[in-house]
Amino acid sequence: MTVTIRNPVLPGSHPDPSILRVGDDFYLATSTFEWHPGVQVHHSRDLVHWRAMGGVLTEPRLLDLTGVPDSGGVWAPDLTYANGLFHLVYGVVDNYAFGYKDVSVRLTTAPRIEGPWSDPVPLPGRGFDPSLFHDEDGSTWLVNMVFDDRPDGGFGGIEIQRLTGGDPVLIAPLTARGVTEGPHLYRRDGWYYLLVAEGGTGYEHGALVLRSRELLGPYEPDPAGELLTSRDDPDRSLQKAGHGCLVSTPAGEWFVAHLVARPYSRRGRCVLGRETALQRVEWTGGWPRVPGAAPAVEVPGPDLPPHPWPPEPKPWNSLRRPVTPDWAEAGPRIRIRGGQSPYGLRAPSLLARRVTDRQETLAVTMEFHPGGIHQAAGITAYYNSRNWYYLAVTAGDLVLTASSRGRRTVHHTETGVPDRLGLWLTFDGPVLRFARDTGTGWRDLGLELDATVLSDENADEIVDGQVRVFGFTGAFAGLWVQDLAGEGCHADFTEVCP
Repeated sequence: MTVTIRNPVLPGSHPDPSILRVGDDFYLATSTFEWHPGVQVHHSRDLVHWRAMGGVLTEPRLLDLTGVPDSGGVWAPDLTYANGLFHLVYGVVDNYAFGYKDVSVRLTTAPRIEGPWSDPVPLPGRGFDPSLFHDEDGSTWLVNMVFDDRPDGGFGGIEIQRLTGGDPVLIAPLTARGVTEGPHLYRRDGWYYLLVAEGGTGYEHGALVLRSRELLGPYEPDPAGELLTSRDDPDRSLQKAGHGCLVSTPAGEWFVAHLVARPYSRRGRCVLGRETALQRVEWTGGWPRVPGAAPAVEVPGPDLPPHPWPPEPKPWNSLRRPVTPDWAEAGPRIRIRGGQSPYGLRAPSLLARRVTDRQETLAVTMEFHPGGIHQAAGITAYYNSRNWYYLAVTAGDLVLTASSRGRRTVHHTETGVPDRLGLWLTFDGPVLRFARDTGTGWRDLGLELDATVLSDENADEIVDGQVRVFGFTGAFAGLWVQDLAGEGCHADFTEVCP
């Protein structure tokens, strides 16, 4: 039966895909940045239907995100399999601003994708986007981009280093488009193939393949040009195509998982963030190529039996700290104990789900007994610590506050609200609306708010050519409780829909 892949296969914030096949099972790992659990993994048996398996980095011993900046944390993990073990190599970014990149690179392994995962081993962190290459002779190599932190430095090409030691070797300088990153190495028919991202992760993004007869190079780019990009077609619905990873089926069909985004206007803002798509790859003259070298929404799928999964609710994610009983209890009733302010980077109390569609709603019933002005609880449409909307009860009032690039605005206030009430928000393309339950039905607050505040583009802050804040994560919708004086308040959420 012919199946069709419809892109993006992982909608919402699922960027920088690393795809892997083990037997009949396909696994996709994506970046998670400041959100727990770290490194989301999805599973498929037909490349069409995917199920969320949760995150790999679920414990403090594997990942500590305390204090990481917005869009810091876990960048571009790489998942491979060799010698009976899954290998996950990942970088944790503690700083990316003002010309520096503070990145710690780690490796953890597990006999099964579900774990248990070993204590992480530190690896050299001379750049970011690390990956592993397992050669046919049994050797394993660390591949990463090089970052030069000197004032006139920056991106410095791709290097490789044997995992057991030895000096790193620069195997590919910057490509013609520059900003060369996201390397993945493959071996096929006596050639080594190096797949890299180039041009940055915005609208100039692309993916390029280079090859060499020798592992250490020199590597030459495909004379036909890039594997894929949407750079030259601003009207294409899938934009920012690049940062890819190759995989083959048991029958020898090839595909590339790659990053895309869906702006709400022509080269406009991307509220849904950077997503994962799949394209078919054909080998021509010894080179892997995507038809048209551009991303398509519908792609002929592999010759595999359809394998849908039972529907499941979206998983919850927590901000900068894992879910533990001391602050969050999940179940039919979700109890959240208050944490830091919206701008705190250590211990916020926020559970949220990725926004994956232009039309999306979150509705809850909340019971909250605030003890004063330092306590608040409610629902949020959230991008990062500087860009959010928050409909919350505080000191007996219901207040809708917004923050855009750190500047706060109060949009709505009403007094005398009960301790138990329903709260509702909906994304309707570029418009965001809030409502509350009056006891006899939902009442819209009568505001049409700008949802594109919650976008990668609005979150980017670059001053005098210096990066202050990156926007990499996409919008989330969630439950937020704040206890600024640390007095022990909590809120209970029930009837959460969807």
